[in-house]
Amino acid sequence: MKEQKMKSKVGLWIDHRKCVMVFINNKNTEKKIISSNAEKHHGRINGKRSTRSFESQLVKADDRQERHFTGQLNTYFDEVISYFGDSESILIFGPGEAKGELLKHINMHKINGHIEELENADRMTEAQVVEKVEKYYFK
Repeated sequence: MKEQKMKSKVGLWIDHRKCVMVFINNKNTEKKIISSNAEKHHGRINGKRSTRSFESQLVKADDRQERHFTGQLNTYFDEVISYFGDSESILIFGPGEAKGELLKHINMHKINGHIEELENADRMTEAQVVEKVEKYYFK
């Protein structure tokens, strides 16, 4: 069973590889890192180009790879949600599409926390994520 943070404010930076979560309870700040372990499809067997003809027949079907990747991401999003499911306030930011996909997952699970903001953010160090979340909630 995952340890859940009760009635905290949470900010998280997320992409398809990892999530940096920052929990704020009163004036205390705690950080949690979650790795997705999701692998994008390679397009070639073992990432190597074949010298044989009919190489396309050696590559796994894209739809099967996409379903596998989506399944891995769903497991990842479920794990992320398990840590902040009872938070009163949620700030989500990061590059790319993962933040929007997480928001859809949150809505699908009918999470009660109030989504404060969903914003684009470039790659950030863990310290930068903590600083951004603290500035947001301690304004």
